[in-house]
Amino acid sequence: MALPRSLKLGILASLLLLTAGLAAWFVAARAPQEREEPLGLFTSLPIYWNEGANLSAMLDPDAEPHWARALVEQRRDLRPLDVLAPEVLAPLHDLLVAQPRVLAPAENVALDDWVRDGGRLLLFADPLLTQHSDYALGDQRRPMDVALLSPILARWGLVLTHDERQGEGERPVELLGGPVPVDQAGHFIPTATAPDASSQCRLLAGGLAADCVIGKGRALVVADAALLDGQGPDLDGRKAALTRLMAAVFAHH
Repeated sequence: MALPRSLKLGILASLLLLTAGLAAWFVAARAPQEREEPLGLFTSLPIYWNEGANLSAMLDPDAEPHWARALVEQRRDLRPLDVLAPEVLAPLHDLLVAQPRVLAPAENVALDDWVRDGGRLLLFADPLLTQHSDYALGDQRRPMDVALLSPILARWGLVLTHDERQGEGERPVELLGGPVPVDQAGHFIPTATAPDASSQCRLLAGGLAADCVIGKGRALVVADAALLDGQGPDLDGRKAALTRLMAAVFAHH
């Protein structure tokens, strides 16, 4: 029995719509996520892991994440690093280092080589960290109270100093087009580099920061880490400042 012409047209239209829907779903399913490249994180600050009395507290999935981690992970995969080694740094193009532990000689070399090969680095080096920690002095889980990065900074032509006469408390400093909160901030002084250093640094905000071209790469070094305080006031302002600094140094994306 032959089907009516109107019914045939209806079936054909339904098949066409079904085919188009399946094709659209297939393309959407295969489309890559619009996320930028991973960002490496090397820090003693509780940015990726929470401060806690034990490991389970540090890894508590219900704990509110640090605002900086949440901000970065809106667009990028944040990869925490335990060590700076060539094989660890090689897959990365961008690296955020914030108040790191003391670097071993091999780590200084690996970081320097990575930047020179084209890496982009945003480094916070605070000579007197003011961020509160629940861990007592001497506890290895406590963030570094003083950034001890003289070898790598000297390699790039910088000396980190601190003026003890400055007042306590946060204050805004204009850096790269907007305010950045600082507290007991450091100050960079340029120094002579080794003949093979191939680095050139430009001081910003009266020495609060240095914008360095190092070989094929670039490093933006900030002599304070108060911006990354997880409990600090004006959270929106902190987010805007970190976004601006990351955009400045990771602008190749």
